[in-house]
Amino acid sequence: MKKATDCRDMTEVRTEIDRVDRALVDLLAERWTYVDRAWVFKRSPEEASVPWRNKEVIEKVRVRAEETDMPPELAESLWRLIIGWGIQYEEERLREE
Repeated sequence: MKKATDCRDMTEVRTEIDRVDRALVDLLAERWTYVDRAWVFKRSPEEASVPWRNKEVIEKVRVRAEETDMPPELAESLWRLIIGWGIQYEEERLREE
């Protein structure tokens, strides 16, 4: 593992990006296990989206992004996509029930 500032060429940069991508996929896969569990506790497709919770998650992600010098707009955009997929998945599963 190298810090970005320690990379001496594009090969090293790409190697580190690949390492981070693997870790991100692993963490997102873990997050998905909770999304897959959440729908079990809901009773109808209308309960798949919880606006106050969606807003809370986005706010926390934006704050964390700012703390780590990541553009908060990028973090928000990514999480809106992640949340949207989760809502759609839960709605579909609840309709099947």
